[in-house]
Amino acid sequence: MKRIFFVAGEASGDSHGAHLVQALREAEPGVVCEGLGGKRMAAAGMELHHDLAGKGIMGFIEVLRHYPMLRRVFLDTEARLRNNPPDALVLIDYPGFNIRLAAAVADVGVPIVYYISPQVWAWKRKRVHTLARVTDKMLVIFPFEAPFYEAAGLPCTHVGHPLIDSVARYRDEHPPGENAGDLLVGLLPGSREQEIRRLLKPMLETARGIREKYPEARFVTPCVDAARAAQVRAIAGDFPLEIREEHGDGNAMYAVLSPARFALVASGTATLETALFGVPMLITYKMNPVTYALARLLVRVDHIGIVNIIAGKRLCPEFLQGAVAAERMLPAALALLEDSPARSEMLAGLEEVRNALGGGGASAAAAREVLAAIKT
Repeated sequence: MKRIFFVAGEASGDSHGAHLVQALREAEPGVVCEGLGGKRMAAAGMELHHDLAGKGIMGFIEVLRHYPMLRRVFLDTEARLRNNPPDALVLIDYPGFNIRLAAAVADVGVPIVYYISPQVWAWKRKRVHTLARVTDKMLVIFPFEAPFYEAAGLPCTHVGHPLIDSVARYRDEHPPGENAGDLLVGLLPGSREQEIRRLLKPMLETARGIREKYPEARFVTPCVDAARAAQVRAIAGDFPLEIREEHGDGNAMYAVLSPARFALVASGTATLETALFGVPMLITYKMNPVTYALARLLVRVDHIGIVNIIAGKRLCPEFLQGAVAAERMLPAALALLEDSPARSEMLAGLEEVRNALGGGGASAAAAREVLAAIKT
């Protein structure tokens, strides 16, 4: 009976990991899955040792604050892998933790497969050589990533993006309802406490400006759990913000995006989900000033939003740090709500991004690669 150990450390990795666990169990019904992740991977059938994804820790300062806990989890995980080696170790994104873990257990002799590439092509490029030394296979979800890793001598396969299947399934199961014609605006400040704390207030201030021109507009926010929903309610106060709370099915985000005409979105996986639903957006992000200053020194891409990176241009306006303010975002938001040339151009660009990601079947393809690594 094959045992596969997973490590995912944030909400998007938990979602992608859940689909991979499901695909592995379909391909190999007796496979045993265990490791670090979140509630979605647990619901898919993985034995959860630590809910690392639920903590949502990222950023230099945030990691320092939680270092003792992360260190304990790291050492416990290393001990598990050494004392009872699995047939394969699958690392999902979360590079600060996972690259170190791969280096720490590389001598155990377990095949190490990295799924969802850490964005070393964007920052800390020298880490590609570490990855080539300590991992056996890289499975990437964007077509431009494969040549980068192959040039460093790391075997790499482009398996496609798992969101293609997720969005397609949701659309098949949830056709537009009777409220599909409503003017609905999605406010997507992210799934982490610090993201909501920094981004939701300026999003709400922008929403108030939209309401002045469109009194009939509705505003909806997805929340990953009850704690984040409570945080959102506290910040929203008396603003009529509707909340879609996650109930383990992964559909809260899609329930917001499917009928939305426009969205304000925190940079991250949510921008790609928004693009796949064909919803025009503004991309926002705000982090600890020290973390941002360090990132500016290290990042080597022209855009922060993955949608813009794939498009190769500033398709969706980006508002970072001090620019995350209603007086800056509102004019751009109103232009995209109207039937304007800017909206038409963005809709065409979002369709090009969708086509660039290729077809579906990413999770099944990744599962085949993991099982092949075990056999090899």
